[in-house]
Amino acid sequence: MNLEVVYVDDALAVVDKPAGLMVHDSALARGETDFAADRLREQFGRPIFIVHRLDRATSGCLLLAFDREVASALGKTLMARDVEKDYVAVCRGWPAEERFTIDHPLDGGPGKPVKKPATTTFERIATCELAMASEHFPTSRYALLRAHPLTGRFRQIRRHLKHVSHHLIGDTSHGDGRHNRAFRMLGIHRMLLHARRLAFVHPVSGARIDVRAPFDAEFAKALALFGADVDA
Repeated sequence: MNLEVVYVDDALAVVDKPAGLMVHDSALARGETDFAADRLREQFGRPIFIVHRLDRATSGCLLLAFDREVASALGKTLMARDVEKDYVAVCRGWPAEERFTIDHPLDGGPGKPVKKPATTTFERIATCELAMASEHFPTSRYALLRAHPLTGRFRQIRRHLKHVSHHLIGDTSHGDGRHNRAFRMLGIHRMLLHARRLAFVHPVSGARIDVRAPFDAEFAKALALFGADVDA
């Protein structure tokens, strides 16, 4: 039940949240009783303060602090965009540009209709073409992306990819069901979005922290389709 610890010291920790686990209770929980926050309190045996959010279906680096002061300092660092957050994603289609930016306002999710600025930069790492029919084509094309959200809106990367019709694979809310089913036939049943890397200045020691969360078996199976080094 313990989460893998990527980094820990007396002030803070970075853990690898598995796909399918909610970070904490919310209106979206719908009867869920298992949350990362509860597991982590028991795992570390002390109070914990989650510094940022990850969707239930997203895996990877989750930052937490062990006291309010450190949590507040990290929150301010996030607000100032001084935390580097790298995600790895698989989308349908081949984006035309190797590097592109999506600047598209987003609302805050259910019950929060006001739209706010939202910006994500993307880098196309690799592409592949699979022998699976798609619409009027005999094959299906996919791209491996590195994503950098510059803002922290609700499901930002997922919704930005939908906005440009490069739907995230495995996304049952904003994705394309036909391509999701194709990947399930390959034995990949999860959403292909992973918070790969966090880098920031430690609020207490001043040291630079730069950590990566490993890929799980299903994500690694998807990466094998591309034969690319995501950290190159």
